[in-house]
Amino acid sequence: MARPTDPPSPRVLLVEGPDDKHVAQHIWWRHAEETPFCIDVVGSESELRRVIFAEVKAEGRLALGILLDADTDSGARWRSVRDRLAQAGIVAPERLNPGGTIIESRPRVGVWLMPDNASCGELENFVAEMIPAGDAVWPLSQSYIDGIPCAERKFSAKKKARAQVHAWLAAREDPRQMGAAIGARDLEVDGALCQAFIDWLKRLFV
Repeated sequence: MARPTDPPSPRVLLVEGPDDKHVAQHIWWRHAEETPFCIDVVGSESELRRVIFAEVKAEGRLALGILLDADTDSGARWRSVRDRLAQAGIVAPERLNPGGTIIESRPRVGVWLMPDNASCGELENFVAEMIPAGDAVWPLSQSYIDGIPCAERKFSAKKKARAQVHAWLAAREDPRQMGAAIGARDLEVDGALCQAFIDWLKRLFV
C-alpha cells in the first residue's frame, strides 16, 4: 500500500540550489525565530521555471516565492518567468520591482532575481554586498582572483564574483558555506539590499 504524501505547504519559496536555500534561511533566522514558509530546492533554473505552473496550482497554496539568478540577462530571465506565470493564469507586471516583485493574485506570487532585480549576476553578487564595509580581507580576495592568469582560470568570467566570495569565505576563522557565515555573523544583514530582501519575504509570506 502506498504511503500517503504530505499535503503541499501553503507558503513555499522555490530556489535553484542548496546555497540559495541556506542563504535565504539564515537571513530569515537573523530576522525571526519562526519561519512561516518552507523552502524547496528544485535543482536548476530550467527545472524551477518548469514547475511554476504546478506550484501555482497546488491545492491550498496561499503564497509562492520564486528566487532565481538573473545571470547574464535579467530582462530575458524575467520575461521567461512572466511567460510561465501567464500560463498559470497569473498576470505579472512588465518590469520587476527593484525591491522585489509581489503579485497580489491567488495565490500571492513573489519574484526576486539575484542579485538586486535589475543587475546581471547571481547569489554570490548578493552575498558580496553582505561583507562588512572596510573588511580588510575582501580586497585581497578580489585581487587574488583577479591575479590568476586567464589561461589558468577554471571558471568563466561571469563566475568571477563567485570565486571572489568563496576566496573570502576560505579566510574565515572557520571556513564555511555562505549560509553558515550569515549565522556566524561573518556576513551582515543590515545593509540596504539584504533589508530589501527581508522586506520582500515579509510582504510575501507574513
